[in-house]
Amino acid sequence: MACSRYCGLATTINPCTPHDTLIPVREAGSLHRKSALELAEYALSPNPIEASIGVAAINSLLEIDEGIAVDINAADVLAERGRGKRVALVGHFPFIPRLRKTAGHLWVIEQRPSGDDYPEDSARDLIPRADVVAITGSALINHSLDGLLELCRPGALVMILGPSTPLSPVLFEHGAHIIAGSRVLDEPVVRDQVAQGATFQQMTGVRKVALSRQEGR
Repeated sequence: MACSRYCGLATTINPCTPHDTLIPVREAGSLHRKSALELAEYALSPNPIEASIGVAAINSLLEIDEGIAVDINAADVLAERGRGKRVALVGHFPFIPRLRKTAGHLWVIEQRPSGDDYPEDSARDLIPRADVVAITGSALINHSLDGLLELCRPGALVMILGPSTPLSPVLFEHGAHIIAGSRVLDEPVVRDQVAQGATFQQMTGVRKVALSRQEGR
């Protein structure tokens, strides 16, 4: 969580490596003295925790055109737009059981696959075959988003989703049709929840919002 103009969220990417091999966060303990723009530069870092901080800072700075923003749950959109179609979902989301009931075929692609998930290197084969592609905003943190968007075939519906997703029309210029992220409505409540280790599903005081690419763009 980063607070500047607004309050921005991002997934905390855990590198899952031994403690003695973790890359320390630069200037940890003094980050609150940095500007949001300085923190936003951390999004480029190969250190996943730094990149998480950077994306949260970016999200804290973004203005939203409230005239085109809609309150919507990305799971509802995918269930409807993916009905009977081939859906590639990058990231293991809690709504997967529901999506399996409506999609004609569902491929879940994960860096740390479990169950019926496909490993990340299968994206090159599966994404070009999908009618609907939904990519976690966390792909911006691990620097895989550009490559994943390039795999989407022309004509496929492309969504970027999750609390890390920057609600910026810039993503439309790179192939997204729908961007579904979050806006913090109650900063003190969300700050306490983040500090106490809440998952995004546990959070209150957060608005789920989506932007859609306008016709002709």
